[in-house]
Order: sequence, then C-alpha cells, then structure tokens
Amino acid sequence: MPIDDGDKVAVRRALISVSDKTGIVGFCQRLAALDVALLATGSTARLLQTHGLSIREVAEYTGQPEILGGRVKTLHPRIHGGILARRDRDRDVLQEQDILPIDLVVGNLYPFEKIIADPDSQLEQVVENIDIGGPALLRAAAKNHAWVAAVVEPGDYELVAGELEANGACLSRARRFQLACKAFAHTANYDANIANYLGAVDDRGVQNADFPRTWTAQFHRQAILRYGENPHQKAAFYREPMPAKGTLAATRQLQGKALSYNNIADSDAGLECVLQFTEPACVIVKHANPCGVALGDSARTAWQRAYAADPVSAFGGIIAFNRPLDADTATAILDQQFAEVILCPEASPEALTVCASKPALRLLRYGRRCPPDTPCAPPARLNLKRVSGGLLVQDNDRGTASEQTLRQVTTRAPEETERQDLLFAWQVVKFVKSNAVVYCRSGQTVGIGAGQMSRIYSARIAAIKARDADLSLSGAVMASDAFFPFRDSVDQAAEMGIRAIIQPGGSRRDQEIINAANGHGISMLFTGVRHFLH
Repeated sequence: MPIDDGDKVAVRRALISVSDKTGIVGFCQRLAALDVALLATGSTARLLQTHGLSIREVAEYTGQPEILGGRVKTLHPRIHGGILARRDRDRDVLQEQDILPIDLVVGNLYPFEKIIADPDSQLEQVVENIDIGGPALLRAAAKNHAWVAAVVEPGDYELVAGELEANGACLSRARRFQLACKAFAHTANYDANIANYLGAVDDRGVQNADFPRTWTAQFHRQAILRYGENPHQKAAFYREPMPAKGTLAATRQLQGKALSYNNIADSDAGLECVLQFTEPACVIVKHANPCGVALGDSARTAWQRAYAADPVSAFGGIIAFNRPLDADTATAILDQQFAEVILCPEASPEALTVCASKPALRLLRYGRRCPPDTPCAPPARLNLKRVSGGLLVQDNDRGTASEQTLRQVTTRAPEETERQDLLFAWQVVKFVKSNAVVYCRSGQTVGIGAGQMSRIYSARIAAIKARDADLSLSGAVMASDAFFPFRDSVDQAAEMGIRAIIQPGGSRRDQEIINAANGHGISMLFTGVRHFLH
C-alpha cells in the first residue's frame, strides 16, 4: 500500500466532487502532474475533461449510474469503502471487494445558504439543495484522516498542492488532521444552517418564527487572548465565518500590542457608536461606556471636543473616528492623552509614522460599510448573552428616532439648535449602560451618567462630570434612555439649566412629567423607543 511511514501518507487516488468549482481545474492539473489518479462525479468530471484531464467517472467505476436526478451518485460501497478503509488492517477486504483506496477527497456542498438568502426561493427548491452525498464523503474522509485527506475549502488548494509537490505526493499527519477539523466544522455549519432554516418555517416554507426551535451558530477562533475581563479568566476571540465590512471582526490591526478582551469589547462599542454620525465625529469609550462624544469640522476638532467632555475618564480609553486619521490629529492625541486603541476607517502614511512612536498603541483600521456622509446603522445580527444553564438571544438594537417620528409633548417647542442636540444626545444614549442620562450642547456631550440603579443618580453623576470638566449645563439638552418614573429628574434638570429633554415616554406619570417640564419652560420630545443596554 502507498504508505511512507506513520506520519506521511502518499496520495495516489483522489475523488473530486465539488459544487463550487473555483480553482478546481488548476488544482487537479497539479494533482495529475504528480500522477494522482482522478475520480470525479458528473458535472465536475465533464469540466475537468474539457481541460484535457484524464478522469474516471464515479458512475463508471462503481458500475452504478447516477439515479434520481443525481440525488444518488457517490453513496456506494466502492466509494465509501475506499475512503473508510484502514490501510493497516482492511487490505484483504479491499481486495475481495475489488475496491480501490481513495487517499484524497475534494468536495464542497450544494449552495444551501445562497438559496435560502433568496427571498423568492420555494421550500421545494431549498430541500433539493440539501446535500446528502457530499457531507457523507467529507465526514468519511475526515473520520479516516489517519490515511485520507479531506479538502473542503478552495482556499486550501494551494496549501495542499504545495505540500504534495514538496514531499513526493505525500501529506503529513498534521496536515490531514487540520483538514479533517475543517471538514467536520464545515459539515456541522451546513447542518446547522439547514436546521435553523427549517426550524423557523412551516411545511410550506413560510417563515412562522423569528427564532428557530433549535438554534445553532458557528464562529471561527481568531485569537487566544492573554486573559478575559480579569487576569484569572481565560478568553478567546471568535468571529463569524464572513464578518460584514466595517464591523470589528473585519478590522485590520496596523500596529500595537495584541488586543485584550476588554479592548475588543470597548472598541466594538466605540465603533458602532461613531458610525451613526454623518459629520466628523469622535467617540471615546472607557469601561464599555462612552465618556466623551463630539462632532467637529475635522477629526481633530471632534477628538478635542470629545476629550474635553471628560478628560479624566478619557485616560486609557478607546478612541473611535468616522473619518481618516491624519498626522495632525494623531500628534494631538499622543501629546495630550494615553490611549489604548485608536479606530479609524483609514490612516494616512504620516499618521502611521506618528503612531509608530508609540509602539504599544493599538491602531485598528476598519473598512467602511457606508459612505462617510451617510448614517450607518449596524448590520442586523443576533446578540447573545449566556445565563446559567441557558442563552438569551435577541436581534440587535437598530431602533432610531427621526424628525418624522418625534412627538412634541410640551407647550414650548425646542429651538432648531436644541432639536439637533436632542437628536445627537439620543444617538449617544443608546450606547450608554442603563440607567443612562446624557447631557449635550452644540454637538458635544457635556455629562454622561451610566449604569445606576436610579435614574436620578445617573442624572446627578452626569452633572458632576460636567462640573469636573468645567462645562456649563446652562442651555444644554438631556437624553434619557427610558421614561422618567417621577418628576424629580425633570426638576433637577431645570435647576441645572437644561432647556430641552428627549425621552421615550410611556410612563403612567407621563402627564405629571410633561406638566413639570411646562412649569420650568423646558421643551420635551417623546421618541416612543426605549434603549435599555445591560
């Protein structure tokens, strides 16, 4: 048998059956140049034959033509026996049954995800794109990785061909094991997509549930982290198989130390917050909360105003921009404050040079998912939160308030500048932990209170922040992530000089709250949307 030693196994025969034919011709040409015999199914065989490759069709080898419109073609003992045979103990069976050993299986599956992504797909079409033979081939090869290699990703063709060419048509045990892990992960994800889809539709294919009866997701490990939230906790960072452009998982680190667990969590909060704004904006995050958010006529002025909102908390913070980082801004930041991470859509060569003077600084570049002058809602996704013995799943908070949905409930209408600040404050409060209160003026936060058990204490903390930063609240606006249960917060706001308030409304005491605002000459807008963040 073609075995070199306990580590390397020679590849003498390969089975090719692919739905996605990207790169398969070139890969098979390299296999043929190594004298690897090629078996292939229907359309794959015809494609390879048109490029001059010598192919033996599976149907001819098994003596069993494809049946049921191609539903059955590789489910045959001569195929699975050749893949699953243990070369050190099953030789006699192979000889008795006239089965040839198969050393390499190259396969990928029907495009199920693509089909279900099409809103016009019918259940019958979806079911026809549930692959049966493909997963069986891959799982068989992966199970028998002691002797057989399973290649499922076209991106691995170069790696596999290169190793074969460098090692006398042999693949190492380590490579076969790595490929087996990928194959099992691939088929597991495939089955999960099928179960998730069918678990949320009825027998006619009509969606009848927002969440499937059984929900399975797959994420790929991107990094082992030094530790979690605390040094005694282990942690890793996983990402979706295809993270959307402009998300944290799709960022590229340009320089700096490895990201920590808290760096990643805080960077995500800053990125999602800053991408809401159409004007140049800067968000500084500390311990999962924005501590300073501001607009400006440039990245530098936006950062200066965000930093001025709470310079004490900004120390060691995460800085996120929605405009490219230039050298002038980078210099100003490094001269003024210590930052853990800077996120930007792009960085000029000069800015990179400036940042290089602080080699520990983590600089992340994210690709835009929206034009710079367009508000960028976060992509729809499911948010996960573990609880003891279970999992909470919800879609992410994409709720917004606009000029069309706001409801003025007080006698005094907000002035135009106040109205703009109210909308700005409402965008910020969405990213502050509940109970959340945000004071803003002229496109700058001037006080943020987060995570308190009582809303009035959040308001007091926000006022303390403003005082400590030497920022006046006179003429500022106030945003609350949920309704006011009592008028005390409104009375307190009036004492501090707040001129306008934005809040969801919906309390049993709404009229009492409105009366309090009217009594103080404060304008108030209801959004009808709550933004709890825990």
